[in-house]
Amino acid sequence: MNAGPSGFQNAPITKGVVVVCGLATLLVGTSRRSIIKACGLSYQAVVQNIQLWRLGTATCVFSSTPELVFGLYLIYFFRVFERQIGSNKYSVFVLTTTIISTLLELSVLAFFRDPTTSGISLAPGPYGLIFASFVPYFFDIPISTRFRVFRMQFSDKTFVYLAGLQLLLSSWRQSLIPGLCGVLAGFTYRSNIFGIRRLKFPKCVASFFSRIFSPLLLSWPSPAPRGLREPSRRLVEGPFVPPQAPARAAAPPPPPPEESIATLVSMGFDRGLAIQALSQARNDMVAATNILLEQSH
Repeated sequence: MNAGPSGFQNAPITKGVVVVCGLATLLVGTSRRSIIKACGLSYQAVVQNIQLWRLGTATCVFSSTPELVFGLYLIYFFRVFERQIGSNKYSVFVLTTTIISTLLELSVLAFFRDPTTSGISLAPGPYGLIFASFVPYFFDIPISTRFRVFRMQFSDKTFVYLAGLQLLLSSWRQSLIPGLCGVLAGFTYRSNIFGIRRLKFPKCVASFFSRIFSPLLLSWPSPAPRGLREPSRRLVEGPFVPPQAPARAAAPPPPPPEESIATLVSMGFDRGLAIQALSQARNDMVAATNILLEQSH
């Protein structure tokens, strides 16, 4: 499955999550055991000692380098959902799934009085966001290709599931419980309880955070080709008279690129509708995606 154009184009929230989790892990990281003990959730630390700051560290710090690699890869891969529903609604998805998953983890810890039986904290990391994303990935993203290896059938989605399985079992029970809580959070969001899937941040709030974080999160557009740059004016004697361009009919837009069509198809849209939307939007991916989303609703 193709997740769309490379990089963080049209995915500033995903970029922010990747940067925060990566930097936080590098700053805190010393050894795996010490990170779990200092940053993870545990019944003694949160419920008995009321160390509420762990609710923040437990969602943005990975406990080991392999978990960091697989976790950031999956977050980066799932940026397709931000491009599909928009950054505003995706930020609500990130916030709600993280909160629901954290509450479920605390419920499990309170019920079993630490299921790890040795007082070791659950593995920290954005497991709620990652494994909640597997729910729409399973139901909404179609399989593009299938292939066989040693008489076993695989698809282009298999490797994503294997990366998730590796992360889920990386610390055994310490990572299994947060991962399963993340899956439940994904199903909760998908079930649209209390209309949660329609929630969006108010425009004033979105505008405020956009002005603050846009310079850090938005990707810089690629420079225009030389032939398309505005020509510089030369100093000439007398008043400047702009040249009169000959009137000509507007050139028809070029056919939609196959890469853009494949990106929209990977999001779950019909190929014919994707071509029609791209033609209507003059090959603008963002505008074409908005057209398809409006048609689907």
